[in-house]
Amino acid sequence: MAASATPRPTAADPGAGFLGALSASLASRPVPAGALAVALSGGADSTALLLAAHRAWPGQVRALHIHHGLQAAADDFAQHCSALCAQVQVPLTTMRVQAHAAPGESPEDAARRARYTALADAARAQGLTRVWLGHHADDQVETLLLALSRGAGLPWLASMPVRFEREGVVFERPLLEVSGAALRQGLREAGVAWVEDPTNADTAFTRNRIRHGLMPALEAAFPAFRETFARSARHAAQAHGLLIELASDDLARVGTPPGIAPLQDLTRARQANVLRHWLRSVHSVAASAAQLDELLDQLDACRTRGHQIRIKVASGCVERVDAPAPDDRLGRLAYRPNSPTV
Repeated sequence: MAASATPRPTAADPGAGFLGALSASLASRPVPAGALAVALSGGADSTALLLAAHRAWPGQVRALHIHHGLQAAADDFAQHCSALCAQVQVPLTTMRVQAHAAPGESPEDAARRARYTALADAARAQGLTRVWLGHHADDQVETLLLALSRGAGLPWLASMPVRFEREGVVFERPLLEVSGAALRQGLREAGVAWVEDPTNADTAFTRNRIRHGLMPALEAAFPAFRETFARSARHAAQAHGLLIELASDDLARVGTPPGIAPLQDLTRARQANVLRHWLRSVHSVAASAAQLDELLDQLDACRTRGHQIRIKVASGCVERVDAPAPDDRLGRLAYRPNSPTV
C-alpha cells in the first residue's frame, strides 16, 4: 500500500486549520435528515471529507467503502479505512463488488457503475438517503479536459454535477470548489495519513496524463483555471438542461416511437437532439456521432413508404417500421435490441 509521507492518524481532530474551516463550511449546509454516508476510498479527498463531516455532525456520519478487488492493494485500502474509522469512531460498511463491462463499455465505466450501485444499495439498507462523494476541483477539471480530448458533447462537457440521484439515493459532491492540494495539505497539518492508489501514477490512462502533464501547465499559465473551467462546465450543464427540455417537447410532438414525417418537419439539429433523447430516455442507449449522422441522412432521404432505414446503434439497430395509421405514409422509427450488425 502506498501511503502519504505522514504518520498514521493519531486521534485526528480537524478542529483547527484547514480541516476545521472545511468542517465549518459543511456545517453551514442544511442539517442532514438522519444519518449521512460518506463514500470512503482511503484517499486524501474522501478522508478529509469524512473527518470534516464527522466533526460537523458527530454521530450522524457513516462510512461506505467499496472493495473492487481490481488490484493487489485493494485489501490494504480496506484495512486502512477500517483502522481510520475505528479510531474516529465512525461506523464503516465495506462492500465487495465485481464489475462486468457491458458490450462496448470500458472496465473503468463498469467499475464506476458497479460502485454507485453498491453505494446506493448499502445506503438504502441502512435507511440512508444521502451519500457524499469526495470529488474535488481538480477532478472536475480533469473530467472536462477528458471530455474535450474525446470530442464529447454537452452532457460530458457539463462534467460532474454537484448533486444527482440514482436508485433512490441522492449523491452529492460538496468539495467541487476545493483543490486536491488544499485537501492534502489540510491532512498533513492534522497529521492524518491517507492511501495513494498506485494506478494514479500510470500514464497509460488518459486521465493520469492530464493530471501529471496538463494540470501543472495550467496552474502555471492560468492560476484561476479551476474556477474558470468550473464556470464553463456549469454553462454547459445549463445548456444541456435546456436541450433536454426542448427534446422532451419535440418527442411529445413526433411521438414515441418517433414518426418520420413529423421528424422531417424539424431542423436537422433538432432531429439529432430529439433522437438522442429518445434513444437515451426510452432505450438507455447512445448513438455515436457517425451513427447519428448516418441516421439523419437516411431520415432526410426517406420520401416513400418503401424506403428502408437500418442503422446499428449500441447492440441493436434503429429501423423504419410501417405505422398502423393509413395517413402515416412514411412510418416510424423503432429501436430493435440485439439485432445483427449491419
